[in-house]
Amino acid sequence: MGYFSVMAAIPGFFLSSFIFMLLWGVIAPDFGLDKIDYPMAMLITITLWLAVAPLAAVRKKW
Repeated sequence: MGYFSVMAAIPGFFLSSFIFMLLWGVIAPDFGLDKIDYPMAMLITITLWLAVAPLAAVRKKW
C-alpha cells in the first residue's frame, strides 16, 4: 500500500506547486515581493510537505 500511496501523491504535488505559484503571484505585489517561477514553487512545496508529513503521521496514529 505504501508504494501506491506515494504514486497517488505525485499529481497532488505538481498541482499544489502550480496553485502555490499562482497564489503567490497574486499576493506578492501587495507585499512588494517578486513573483516566483514554477521550479521555486516546487521547492517550497516539497519543503512544506517534508515539514508537515511527520506531523500528519503522528496525528494519524492517535
